Amino acid sequence: MDLRHLRYFAVLAEELHFGRAAQRLGISQPPLSQQIHALERELDAELFARTSRRVELTAAGRIFLPEARAVLARAELALTIGRRAGRGEIGELRIGFTASAPLATIMPTLIHSFREQRPDVHLTLREMNSHVQMQELLDGGLDLAFLRMPDDPALADPRLATLEMQREELLLFLPRSHRLGGSPARQRVALAELERDAFVHFSREAATSTYDQFIELCRQAGFRPRIVQEAREPATIIGLVAAGVGLTVMASSFANIRFDNVVTRRLTEPAPSLATWLAHRPDRASPAIEAFLALGAATRPA
Repeated sequence: MDLRHLRYFAVLAEELHFGRAAQRLGISQPPLSQQIHALERELDAELFARTSRRVELTAAGRIFLPEARAVLARAELALTIGRRAGRGEIGELRIGFTASAPLATIMPTLIHSFREQRPDVHLTLREMNSHVQMQELLDGGLDLAFLRMPDDPALADPRLATLEMQREELLLFLPRSHRLGGSPARQRVALAELERDAFVHFSREAATSTYDQFIELCRQAGFRPRIVQEAREPATIIGLVAAGVGLTVMASSFANIRFDNVVTRRLTEPAPSLATWLAHRPDRASPAIEAFLALGAATRPA
């Protein structure tokens, strides 16, 4: 059944006059009559009683009218939904993030802005480490991922496209009672000075990239760190630093987790850093993904 037939029928049912209905539809009267006859033949029912003076709905026409209107309304809704989906205004985005990503201001800022601009796009947020996120992106389980890595993840897998959202300096976190805790805050510390110190850090399972980066930084400084305690959560790690269990090296955003007994010091230049990357698969892009990426590009620091 042609939707045009239903639209012509509904307008004629409202006007009950072929001339006025044709004018309203922007067509001449003969094509309107032809389309109504075609609909009646398809239904095998007369929808209008026609005389030389008036047009009236038949009993079949009166029964058919609300159904035709419902189909037209549903078709209009489908068109609206399709157009909005094509503009990325509705749908769902599955977004991965690391436990530490919300501490970097860029992710919460971007999520908040996107939800305000496109409230009908449902965001499903899943916490997992960066390497699991990468695999989920490749397998189709995620649409976007906030990865925390020192280097561009796309270098590891060219199927990914990335946008560097924020880069943070790595800081040394230490108890105020530590021998370096009383040094001037602006004084930089060389990792080599910490060879004999104990460390607490993320487990490699929880944060593969940051763990490997820390081990490599210490190797370049000439030693292998003595990690006496591992943890999954940044607040736990900093709490252990406050308790005097050991030192740690983490991104500057973790300084937002405040313990009175913990101070931070910058490392000697060139200071190591960690970046937050927004990653996706270009071959699986959708209008909603493209909208999120565009907002991300506009939101990240210059």
